[in-house]
Amino acid sequence: MDILALVENMSEQMYLRLKCAAETGKWPEGTPVEQAQRDSALQITMAYQAKHMNNSENMTIGADGEIITKTKRELKSQFATPADKPADDKDIARFSNI
Repeated sequence: MDILALVENMSEQMYLRLKCAAETGKWPEGTPVEQAQRDSALQITMAYQAKHMNNSENMTIGADGEIITKTKRELKSQFATPADKPADDKDIARFSNI
């Protein structure tokens, strides 16, 4: 079966199983994955991400098959919390003397 046809018809549940196998070296139920299976799972996972997901992680595979990376600055701005952002005078808490 062609990998593109496989990815086209693959369910999200199967993608998550293969992703777990590629990342951990074990199936979700704990059974070890052979190296050849892990390599195949990684390849299929990357193809699925490229085809079905619009992912904004640091390193992903784009729809054209190219690796997409983000700079440290882009990641910091994406995940910045309000506490991380620079404060201006309007953001300062003011307390009165009680």
